[in-house]
Amino acid sequence: MKQAVILGIISYPVFPAEMGGQKCVEGFYKQLSTQTKLVLAVAKQNRTDRIPGAHTENFLYDHWKGPLNMLYLIRLIRLIRKQQVDVIIIEHSYFGWLGLILRFFTGKKMIIRSHNIEAYRFRDLQRPFWKLYYSYERFVHRKADHSFFITEEDLSYALKNWKLDPAKTSVVTYGVSLDSAILDLKPTLRKKLLEHFNIPNNYSLFLFSGTLNYTPNTDALHVIVYELLPRLRNQSLSFRIFICGKNLSAQWKKVLKEQPELIVTGFVDDISIFMSGADCSINPVTLGGGIKTKLVEALAYHQTVITTQTGAKGISTALTGSKMKIVPDYDWELFANAMNNFNPYQQANTPEPFFERYHWPAIVDKALVSLESL
Repeated sequence: MKQAVILGIISYPVFPAEMGGQKCVEGFYKQLSTQTKLVLAVAKQNRTDRIPGAHTENFLYDHWKGPLNMLYLIRLIRLIRKQQVDVIIIEHSYFGWLGLILRFFTGKKMIIRSHNIEAYRFRDLQRPFWKLYYSYERFVHRKADHSFFITEEDLSYALKNWKLDPAKTSVVTYGVSLDSAILDLKPTLRKKLLEHFNIPNNYSLFLFSGTLNYTPNTDALHVIVYELLPRLRNQSLSFRIFICGKNLSAQWKKVLKEQPELIVTGFVDDISIFMSGADCSINPVTLGGGIKTKLVEALAYHQTVITTQTGAKGISTALTGSKMKIVPDYDWELFANAMNNFNPYQQANTPEPFFERYHWPAIVDKALVSLESL
């Protein structure tokens, strides 16, 4: 069987990947490049050396300048013909319109890889055009030859509300590349964090990470400061919470640094030190869709996670055992109690079936099965 040639079109900065959504893109294509011939057309800000197995060209306009890519239509058509591309994958629905135009001129199949229901993400961000985007998003998914969704919940939503053909949809989730060897580092890295930040050994170490100017995460910061900390202070828990992430506003930085229980690190080059060294990740998030990539990463590092129901969407509880403790949205008393009752010295490992489901090779194998059916 001829090896498929795939063109990925990525309309925003991804390479090198720093945030969860960027890692979702980079991880998928890194694995895909080992199993297919991969061509990437990406936004100008991207580096072209991040996926050695791919032919990468960085010339596209990104985000709101997207319509200007009509200027590159002939270049993209030539790229498709020169590289003998079989399938076009559009990351997110943003450039779905471009994929449809390329399909019209080349006859190649077009797939949209959705990371969430974008219109509802725009709604949560209070963007006034979200209803218009909803109509567009539904339209391009209906016209696509296949749609990849990142969670079962998003897929079910699209089937019910957009009336997609189930045969033209599948779940291609977020993945990790870690293995159980990381367990050997956990005691060493925990000790390193305690010493570096001058924390007593008997303290519980919690972690909250993410892009800190993203509305669901700034809302979670508000919950931590004004809902969880007052409740935890009334209990007997000795703890520190690491706040890791980029794009923290000066106002939030001031508020967080006034809380003695919080340690604000800013962006860290190697989040694995905190994922392995901290005892537990917390995710008091009640906004946003898709899958919370930071939870998948935390579980891959054998961290226990305490999360809201919204934050747990997309992660199968059947695969996480006791590692994911789910609290109803907005029940901050119960969330604080879960943190207070957490015992860092009595933790099981993340079950092996979790890695079988959220491992990039298995995820890409599933995606390729869908591609072969086009």
